This record gives sequence, structure tokens and C-alpha cells, in this order.
Amino acid sequence: MVDASLKILVIDENRIRASIIETGLREAGHDQVFVLSELQGIARRISEIAPDVIVIDLENPGRDMLEDMFQLSRSVRRPIAMFVDQSDKSAIEAAIDAGVSAYVIDGLKQERVKPILDMAVMRFNAFSRLERDLQDARNELQERKVVERAKGILMKTRGLGEDEAYALLRKTAMNQNKKIGEIARSLVTAADLLGDAS
Repeated sequence: MVDASLKILVIDENRIRASIIETGLREAGHDQVFVLSELQGIARRISEIAPDVIVIDLENPGRDMLEDMFQLSRSVRRPIAMFVDQSDKSAIEAAIDAGVSAYVIDGLKQERVKPILDMAVMRFNAFSRLERDLQDARNELQERKVVERAKGILMKTRGLGEDEAYALLRKTAMNQNKKIGEIARSLVTAADLLGDAS
């Protein structure tokens, strides 16, 4: 269930269709609904409103209009539900690549707006968690590489075994109240500066 206090921005040049979305959202308990029917200066307006979720409704979007909306999707980093009357495979693929959380073809009905919005927010949150997990895994892998390199430097310069080199890194980190990765990075940077890197 999505928080009813969310700030929702509806982007639709057709005021009648925008009112269908707005009414559906308000009936579902959302009271912070903003409607933009003018696409000129849209990035600035989005920045001013700072919505939590964006709903874009495009009746018969041309390629340029779709590309503009997909560019917008990539830049705002928010859940986006996009309604279109018709589409093709390449537009659907472009929507997914752009990070659109829900891409609904010929589905603009007042009673469907709320569940689609809920799904868009949940998909966006799930995808954001996956991105964070992936970034954490990349950071951890990078840190391991740096620690391995630092151990190699200690083994070479101090004649230590692998376990002893790691123990020295760990002890230094504990003494300085830092993470092992920070100590390893400092050692690798110093070795690079002195030309001693392995």
C-alpha cells in the first residue's frame, strides 16, 4: 500500500484525461496531486514541485515526444507511471531502459490509476534496492582488491606471510579506528607515490 501523503505530479496536455487521473488519485485518498498540462519548462516545474511520483499520460505520442519523456524519466530518479494509447515493441523497450516503473498501454480508467501507481512505486523501490545492492557488491569487490594489493605490498616490503600481512592491516585499522579498506587504500596510495606498488 502506497503512502497517501505522497506528492504526485500528473503530466498531461489533455486536461480531460488529466482530470480522470487526478480524480482517481483523489478518490484513492491522495490530496497532494499537481497537474501540468504545459510541457514547456517541464524540468524546472518538476524541480519546483519535487514530486514523490510522476504520472505521465500521452494520448498518441510521436517518437520525439516519447524520447523527451524517456529522457525526463532517466533524469528525475522517481517512480514514473506512463499511460499511452498505443505503442510498439521498441517504445516499450525504450520505456524499460529509461526506468519507467509502469508503462500502461490503453489503460487509462479512473479505477485503474491507484493500483497502477502503487505498482509503479513498489517496482521503483524494488529496483532501487537492487541498484543499491549491486553498488554495495561492487564497492565490496573493489575494497577486497585494494586489501589484496595492500597485503601484497606488505608481503613484499616486510617479508610477511599473507595471514601476517592481513593481521597487520587489521591491527592498524583497529588502532586508528578506521576500516581495513581505508588503511589498505592509504598503503596502496603511498606505495604508488613511492613507486613500491606490486
